[in-house]
Amino acid sequence: MKILVINGPNINLTGMREKGIYGNETYSDICEFIENFASSKGVKTEITQSNHEGAIIDSIHSAVGNFDGIVINAGAYTHYSYAIRDAISAVNLPCVEVHFSNIHGRDEFRTKSVIAPVCKGQIAGFGKFSYCLAIQALLDIKGEN
Repeated sequence: MKILVINGPNINLTGMREKGIYGNETYSDICEFIENFASSKGVKTEITQSNHEGAIIDSIHSAVGNFDGIVINAGAYTHYSYAIRDAISAVNLPCVEVHFSNIHGRDEFRTKSVIAPVCKGQIAGFGKFSYCLAIQALLDIKGEN
């Protein structure tokens, strides 16, 4: 199984920004953690990050024919990007939305996800482990567990 992991705006600053919410580990450390977890499950991953909505959409489009599923942390785009929502819907691949923090316990504007309705599910509040849970969910969805 091959999974595309997409990270949105400001995720690259993990370890530097709001450490009480996002933790002390660097983005590079978290990517290595995700890759190691996936590898232990026999899953190949490609991890990408962009602060630009169009680049995220291009990544979603590129998944067709190349990946079996998508894990996406769309950052702030989660709450208002109908373009990312439409891209996820269009590619017809199982997608799991993830967040480091529990978005439902934060600012009111963060509680609404416009991409959740086109994803298989949403995992929030488990830090870097949210990605592991999403990878496991995709394995279960694809019947490869």
